[in-house]
Order: sequence, then structure tokens, then C-alpha cells
Amino acid sequence: MQVLQVALSEVQEPTGDPHASASPMLCLSQTPSMHFLQPIRVQIPLPPGVTGHMVDMSRLHLMHGDPTAHTWTDITAQVSLYVTHIYAVFSITNFSWYWLWYTTHRCVSGVVRKMYHRLKQFRVRFLALQRKNDPEQVLLQCLPLDRAESRLVSLSEQYEGPQPSELCVLLKGEQFFAGFERGIDINADRPDCKDGRLSFTFYSHLKHIKEVHVCPTHPQQGTVRGQVSFYRGEVPSDEEAASKRKGHDNQWMATLPLRISNADCDGSISGELNLGDPESGYLTLTNLLPISLRINQEWQNIGINLGISYDQLERIRNQHRDFGAQVLAMLFHWARGQQGAGPGAVQRLMKALVDSGRRDLAEEVEDIVTLGKRKYEESLKRVGLETAASSADPQLTHSHCAANIMTYKLPAPALDSSHRMVTGSQSSCLNDVCLSLLHLCSSQCPADVFYL
Repeated sequence: MQVLQVALSEVQEPTGDPHASASPMLCLSQTPSMHFLQPIRVQIPLPPGVTGHMVDMSRLHLMHGDPTAHTWTDITAQVSLYVTHIYAVFSITNFSWYWLWYTTHRCVSGVVRKMYHRLKQFRVRFLALQRKNDPEQVLLQCLPLDRAESRLVSLSEQYEGPQPSELCVLLKGEQFFAGFERGIDINADRPDCKDGRLSFTFYSHLKHIKEVHVCPTHPQQGTVRGQVSFYRGEVPSDEEAASKRKGHDNQWMATLPLRISNADCDGSISGELNLGDPESGYLTLTNLLPISLRINQEWQNIGINLGISYDQLERIRNQHRDFGAQVLAMLFHWARGQQGAGPGAVQRLMKALVDSGRRDLAEEVEDIVTLGKRKYEESLKRVGLETAASSADPQLTHSHCAANIMTYKLPAPALDSSHRMVTGSQSSCLNDVCLSLLHLCSSQCPADVFYL
């Protein structure tokens, strides 16, 4: 049961009757909506200023509302209506909306319908804001006209985005949708989301606020300049939305811009990745994949020990439904944050694994970097560069590497007219190669191995 109070002035203005008044609007509902086996009695307070001993029954109108069509019908002659001192009493066979009016007008259905829409209409504005430290987290909210600006100010520390939308009008109980468009999709699995659109039902006492994670429709793109649009009623197709937006559209209400960069997407694990430093060793994309396969439910504990915030871990968990993808996203989120963060990244990973009870994985990481170091030193021995490399850069021979291999061809020695090698040309040539290799080793990632 819902009761909507109506001010006396709001009734007298549209009717033009200074003596008009109306009772509170009564909304009765039940589940399932079935007729009763026998009529039940309902009593509604008489309109303000009207009492049972002075009421003129010809001016009393019992209105029945259709909540689906939003129409009102005068059913006074169809029911057995009588009044007590302060109540009007009648019998019904099913619940619906009822409204008691007292006016000199003979036909009041049109006036009541206009009055109903006037009471149920609310002027609102829409917000679409992105979290500053996580632009893929989008906050959507529908607010009364007079509260939109203050709400925007209160959220400005954590969120940023466009100004609130233009004025829109919604009816109480009306459904509306928010749809992400132009290269942006919702990255969430929730019951109020259908075909990439979020559904709302407007009531003035609700906050109408929802936060979702979004992602680019095409991950290979760079920065995506998309938008979120708000529609009333049924969700239109993309073709309908595009055509109606060009002219008058009673479905489309507002559109606000959004901007997302793929560089911030946790689900993206493509690209080169070399984690570590010459002192502690290197881990590559290929190394991290088998490690992630052996991490189980403790992946969040590992993430916390790596310094990842709980909110970020929750975001990763919500973004990826597959368990393996969650582990990978956590590892790569941390690994990318370590690039350029200084030495000791591999040791930090090993310590986090030990603190999380996975000493076996920490030992595996240590074995990987040790194996990389040994292969690198063996490759230097094979090409006879161990001494030269050690004298040129003592740390070079102790740097660890992965299995990435680059081939370097020895330039041909100089020959005379008889196809004999010019004296000193081979030695000079080899020295040039050694110097070139040392230069490359110091400038390239130490994970590269050079063969002569």
C-alpha cells in the first residue's frame, strides 16, 4: 500500500474550482494480481474540508487509476459508495489505485489525469563520472535537479567527468536505461545488466546510483572516446538510437562523454615484459606464465604481500570470471608497476610467495633466474667472450637472462688479390665485434643472448 498526499492548492489550481479538494491517492497492490473471491471493503478519508454531515454526494467522485496506462476513470456510479463522518466506504474485487475527489466539475477524468502526471513528474539530471585512479570504474547517478551540482562537488576528490546532463523529466515508477556506446562495453556480470545496458526504475526516494567497470570493445585500440546514453522505456537498438538522436526522440534523454585508455586495462597482458635487474635476475612474460598456473586460491594473499591494494584485487576479481585470468591479471598488474621501480623486483616476488606460504614457487623463481644466469655465462664461454666481457664490465657475466636469443654475424675479414687474409684484419675484425657486443649488452636488456 502506498499513500500520496496532495496539497489543497495543487488541486484547486488545475481545476479552477476554489472549493475543490482531493483525498490522498491510495495505491493498493498484491502479488499475484488476481480478483478476490468476494468483494472487500475499503475506506478512504474524505477530502480535506469535507465531512459526512455536509457532503454533497453529486460532487463526490471516486476515481480508479490504471497503473499501466496511467489513465483515470470515474467509477462512482459503478460501486456502492457511502460516507461516514470522516470516511468514504466502498467495496472492490481487486487492488488498484483509488482517488477521492470533491469538485463542482461533472467530468473530472481529464483533470485528474493531468494532476496525476504533475504529481508523478520529477525534473532530474544525470551524472557519469570516472574514478581518477581507475578510469574504467564509472559511476552513474540520476539526481533531482537541485542536487546535481552539489553532488558533483562532493565527488570531485575521487571522480572526474563531464558536467551533469541537461534537464530531463521522469515519472515515478518509470523505467530508464544507461547504455555504453562508441567502443565501450560493460565489463560486469550482474542481473540489472542486459545487452550491455543498465536498467533503473525511478522513485524519488531512491539514490539511483550504480558503479560498473567498463572496457574497450576492441582491446587493440588506443584511447577510446566513447559515451553513455540514457533512455526511457524499452532499450532501443543501436539503429534506433542513432536515427532518433538526430531529431526529436522521446526515448533518448541524455548522452555524456567517457574516455578510456587501453593502457589502464588489467585484462591486457600483451606486450614485452622484462622484470628484474642484473643483480637479482630477470623474469620474462614466458617465465611468469607457468608460475601463474601453479598459484591457487592464495593469489589474493600474494597480491596483498606484493603491495597491491585490496580494492585493486577486488576489481581484478570482478573483471575476470576465469580463475586463471585473475591470477595472470594480478601478476601482470604488479609486474608492470615494477618496471622502472628500481632493483630487487625478483626478490620482492620471492618474498611475497614465501610470506603467502608458497616457498615452492619462490624456489622455482630462484631456479629460473639461476638457470638464466648459467645459460648466459655458458654462451659467453662458447664464443670466447668471457674474459673480454669480464674485463670490460664485471657485472655483465653475472647478469641473468631469459631464453631470448639474438644472432650476430661476424663481418668478413679483408682479403688481398690472391684471396689471402690481410694481416691483422681477423684480429681487428674480432675486436670490433667484441666491442660491438659489449656495447649492445650494456644498452639492451640483459635478457638477450648473442651468438657469433
